[in-house]
Amino acid sequence: MSAPPVTGLDRRLFLTSLLGASAAVAGLAGCAGGSAAADTEGALTRPLAAKVPAGTSLKISSYQDVQQLQFKLAKLPPLPFEVSDWLNIGAGPDVINAFRAKSLDLANNAGIPPIQAHYQGFDAKIVAIDVTRKPNYLFATKPGSDIRTVEDFRGRRLAFSQGQAQGVVLLRALKQAGLKYDQVTLVPLTSNQFLTALQSGQVDVAPLGNSQAPAYLKQYGDKGARVIRTDVVDLLNLLWAPRSVLADPAKAAAVAAYIPHWAKGQVWSYEHPDVWDEEFYVKTQNLTLDQAKSITALANKPLFPPSWDEAVRWEQETADLLAEGGFVKRFDVSSLFDRRFEAIAARAVPAEYRR
Repeated sequence: MSAPPVTGLDRRLFLTSLLGASAAVAGLAGCAGGSAAADTEGALTRPLAAKVPAGTSLKISSYQDVQQLQFKLAKLPPLPFEVSDWLNIGAGPDVINAFRAKSLDLANNAGIPPIQAHYQGFDAKIVAIDVTRKPNYLFATKPGSDIRTVEDFRGRRLAFSQGQAQGVVLLRALKQAGLKYDQVTLVPLTSNQFLTALQSGQVDVAPLGNSQAPAYLKQYGDKGARVIRTDVVDLLNLLWAPRSVLADPAKAAAVAAYIPHWAKGQVWSYEHPDVWDEEFYVKTQNLTLDQAKSITALANKPLFPPSWDEAVRWEQETADLLAEGGFVKRFDVSSLFDRRFEAIAARAVPAEYRR
């Protein structure tokens, strides 16, 4: 059975059902673990170790094995620690669950999952920032739709994932178009359900990644499906880790050692689009070379700011936007950033990628 739509009156009920018992358990765990959190506070203010101790290992997310492929193609030196597991997960809710289960130590996500984790009572920190200046997402309509602008979303069913980047992109687009939440119907889904929901007509519109659009249009473009592009960006591409990982001096040192590889891998793929198109999109994603090139043409230049001030402001705006809709409670997002790691990524890349 599909999830029920969410209107303005149902929003709080939707939030409760979406988070379910896990949020309640998380809240209790947060209270019970208050003393433990206090015990680790000092560890999060100590300087990072200059060297990773022998025997240190991390479990790291690598959605679609992107990280390993970038490191291999860029011929980066071996990491100074063991990666005990590369987890092929990328969606924010999946990452939070893996953090809770202690099956994951470090993940790559957008700005909204750390906010969602905080709301659920799970303490994790941002350790690296890549700023995106061009939109990574667009809006796709169901086949046969007459929707052509964001203003046309009024009264329509919109796929909405509260804990993922696609969700906040949708909320920002609605605000930019002057539409209030109770003027649309938000249908709670996770991003991996969006395509099926569009195809079946369960929703009228869903935000899709730029890389998803070519295949969707190839299949449904002649049936009246279309895409709507906006200038709405999801500013933050980031690395984050649980407090417990960062409070461990050895693991924190390993995280710090990983960040330059992460940054250099992105720079390499940006500077070698032809190789990346062939090795990733064609060989691993089964896209045609033309489709791959259309995606790469929209790629963001990776930018690693030496200062996180803009990122903190953006994250606060995002949290406030979610709070306006009743999806989270207001809080100061500065607690989400571990500034010990602030300049590491910027120092690892050429000057043109530091801003």
